[in-house]
Amino acid sequence: MRYGLYFTPPKDHPLNGTASLWLGRDAFTGETYPAPEHAQMPGREQFGLTADPRRYGFHATIKAPFSLAASVTEKDLIPVVEDFAARTPAFEIPELVLGQLGRFFALVPGFLHPPLQDFAAKVVKSFEPFRAALSEADVARRKPEELTESQRANLLRWGYPYVMDDFGFHMTLTGKVPPERSGVMKEILAERFSAFTGRPLAISGLAVFVEEARGAPFKVHSWWPLAGAES
Repeated sequence: MRYGLYFTPPKDHPLNGTASLWLGRDAFTGETYPAPEHAQMPGREQFGLTADPRRYGFHATIKAPFSLAASVTEKDLIPVVEDFAARTPAFEIPELVLGQLGRFFALVPGFLHPPLQDFAAKVVKSFEPFRAALSEADVARRKPEELTESQRANLLRWGYPYVMDDFGFHMTLTGKVPPERSGVMKEILAERFSAFTGRPLAISGLAVFVEEARGAPFKVHSWWPLAGAES
């Protein structure tokens, strides 16, 4: 069992609904959906290109999946997440945009937003006592030889390369898209998510996702509202 601390909109938020239909699975309910046909991209092709993010569910990683330290249990973790959320003010990302990160697409902030960076760092630090140390195989799986010096240091200190100054908020929408299909994919995603881009996104809660066995689909265990979040 692994646990991840993620941001995702509330279960009934329109963005979660739109993204779940796009990815083909709702991490809150476990319900699955067929890929819609599109004039420029058959459903089968889309379904293949969303396979990786489908397993994880629609989210932005804040504290990457971790096994629990031997000294703690789930019953220790969950109340601390609830308390942390209740003491942490909700806030907004001023603008959400469609971004292309290498060969995959994601919803990302329009610009660096310090309160978001601070929130992510606070989550990583606050829940570090619950994380079991990485095994040598876990470290090797991250290919440390391909990371920057700061990313390698993050991996060894925090269990994940992309935290602190290397953190970049992103809500993944595809796996790796072939270069010759990236233009079409961008057009489809721009249309599909047009109701949510170019406007703020409320960071209103913190979710606990669980992976019951390595490689299993991640599911929402619980979603905790941040202080002052609109219900």
